[in-house]
Amino acid sequence: MDKPLNAKPLNQGNRRTFLKLPLAAGALALPTAARTAIDEHDPSNIKLCRRLRSDIADDDLLFLKQLGLRWARVNFQGRADLDYLAETQKRYESHGIKIFSGVHYAYREVELQLGQPGRDKHIETYQGFLRNLGKLGIPVSCYDFHPANTYTTDMIDTPRGYRAREFSIEDFRNKVEKQKFDREYSAEEIWDAYTYMMKAILPTAKEAGVKLALHPDDPPLAKMNGVAKVLVHYDGYRRAEEISESIEGPGSPHWGLTFCVGTWSEGGDQMGKDVYGMIRDFGRRGKILGIHFRNVNSPLPRFYETFPDEGYMDMYQVMKALREVGYENTVVPDHVPGLMGDEGIRRAGTAYCIAYMRALLERANQEVG
Repeated sequence: MDKPLNAKPLNQGNRRTFLKLPLAAGALALPTAARTAIDEHDPSNIKLCRRLRSDIADDDLLFLKQLGLRWARVNFQGRADLDYLAETQKRYESHGIKIFSGVHYAYREVELQLGQPGRDKHIETYQGFLRNLGKLGIPVSCYDFHPANTYTTDMIDTPRGYRAREFSIEDFRNKVEKQKFDREYSAEEIWDAYTYMMKAILPTAKEAGVKLALHPDDPPLAKMNGVAKVLVHYDGYRRAEEISESIEGPGSPHWGLTFCVGTWSEGGDQMGKDVYGMIRDFGRRGKILGIHFRNVNSPLPRFYETFPDEGYMDMYQVMKALREVGYENTVVPDHVPGLMGDEGIRRAGTAYCIAYMRALLERANQEVG
């Protein structure tokens, strides 16, 4: 609608008059009720979370509390004893942060992942860790299974000016790759080693009341440094699920996924199902136990990591898809890029990611219900 010919712009004398006008109907009307935020303590809501170390400084915990963070995934730095886990849990809870999942890298020992002599001692350590998580009511333990992995080929300055991990298949094959062990290992050998481990730890997880959350292979290449990788495709996850069901029975309630959106996005259309298909498949069955909320600028053969608002995946649609399947577990800002002055837990980058994710979550809850 055209404005009257005698109207003055607000910046030409009418500003005071305008401010004295009553707030009436239309665009100037105040809302009749304040927005009701969905409580992140609500057990049916997604839990915004951060990957942290058990030896994090108290100042960093206070900073995270100030961000409103209420959940953490904690790497216990090689400690599995109950006293240390309990002390860490108490310190986190003194800042209003609950530990939702715990990590102990006993599962990453080479003897265990390659099926070599000496693996049983690492399994026993991990079993003890799971039992202690159960005693403390920490419901999830995250793990992966990719021996001889290479995560990155370079660190680069992105167009927006922050540094991030880059991976290039060409650079990896030509400049980085080397056989790490005395011989090559086939996919069936890795599957045999994984099955052996699961036969030992899945019954322990069931006994402890702890769920095991399996991360995909990042990046999703079928072989690296002379060792096959088996969790690079939808079929790999299905086989891992079938193994768990052969041990625990139909549904295997103590086995699930740490679903890394970044890893799956790296694979693009080579993954068997896209990100949304994985969420619909495993999410609807309650098999996703944690989400790594990470974006990349493109799929392989070359990618670099980005903040969640910058890559090629629409992360709002990812958050919305999670709410559509009733997902209630953690969403973690993964591999947080550092901004100027960032070190340690990367406070600025963390604040940026958590605030962005919280806005996506509130919108998704409003839209999906």
